[in-house]
Amino acid sequence: MSVREAAGTDDTAPQDPWERFGWLMWSGWLVFLGFPLAAALTADGPGWARAGGAGLVVAFAAVYVVEVLRLTRGHQARLPVPEPWLALAALVAVAAVSTTLIGPAALSFVPFVQSFAVFALPRPTCWWFAAGLVLATTATVMLVLGTEELTLVFILVGVTAAAVAGRLLAEGGEAYDTAVRGRDVAEERERVARDVHDVLGHSLTVLSIKAELASRLVDTDLDRARAELADISRLSREALGEVRATVGGLRAARLEDEVAAARTALAGRGIEADLPSDVRTADPRYRPVMGWVLREAVTNVVRHSRASRCVVRLEEAALTVHDDGCGIDLARGPGNGLRGLRERVEAAGGRFSVGPDTAGGTRLEVRW
Repeated sequence: MSVREAAGTDDTAPQDPWERFGWLMWSGWLVFLGFPLAAALTADGPGWARAGGAGLVVAFAAVYVVEVLRLTRGHQARLPVPEPWLALAALVAVAAVSTTLIGPAALSFVPFVQSFAVFALPRPTCWWFAAGLVLATTATVMLVLGTEELTLVFILVGVTAAAVAGRLLAEGGEAYDTAVRGRDVAEERERVARDVHDVLGHSLTVLSIKAELASRLVDTDLDRARAELADISRLSREALGEVRATVGGLRAARLEDEVAAARTALAGRGIEADLPSDVRTADPRYRPVMGWVLREAVTNVVRHSRASRCVVRLEEAALTVHDDGCGIDLARGPGNGLRGLRERVEAAGGRFSVGPDTAGGTRLEVRW
């Protein structure tokens, strides 16, 4: 499997340079075909035999080059299943026929056949084929040429070890790339889920409060009820835009906007709000994260705290939200919102803490 296949990309995606120029690594091997070619051209016998031997060497080189280019360009998986076997059979057939014309020099083809088989055949067949070819070549050399020519066997063993290592490294690299891409996809999914939760949680809470208020005002103050309904319509459009921006990765919480939204949300629930009047106290590097924290914290205060007062304190590198409500039950574990806040703060290099306050209620703090 090529890197392109592991990524699940199509032909329009940028091509890996290693796939484009992988043939350079293989092309250097072709110089070793000079040995059987020289043997063919200098062999005893008629001219047609020498020409035939040279033609077989060229045919072997052509099949080898074409099939290697298929492998290095990642086209193997799009070919019929028998393709690697047919190519290997062609290489073996040419090498076998050439023995009748150039004799033992045809053994020079064996390393090429071995390297192609190791890379082209599926597991575990490639390992069995490689081991079998080493044994067969060793037996042939010892029976035909004698122990004096065992150098060829050592060369074949070295080529086999290099090819096996190359395939394992290539597969390991592809597995690593796939794992990295999977991690990136998971992180992006978590980011989108966290951002959508924060956006929708706050927006739906405010919309719910305003809808309840409008329903109570319909019979007593129709003009104000209409104003609340207009706010609901506006907030719905803004929430939709925020969700779209979040999915597109463009959403960034602005601290000043979140302070204003917190004031509206707390007032709608009848909670006294003590909020900072100037967000410029905070370091600009931390304001986006502080904005997300403030949004989620105020949403939790409005939803769950049953508080009458909420105090937000802002420092250069810290944000604290405290309410006088019923407190938080840490034994139940954090919800998705608090878990997402912790991840967001820690990813920005900060420290996140939340729990019951000694003065009652809940205290949430982030600090860098």
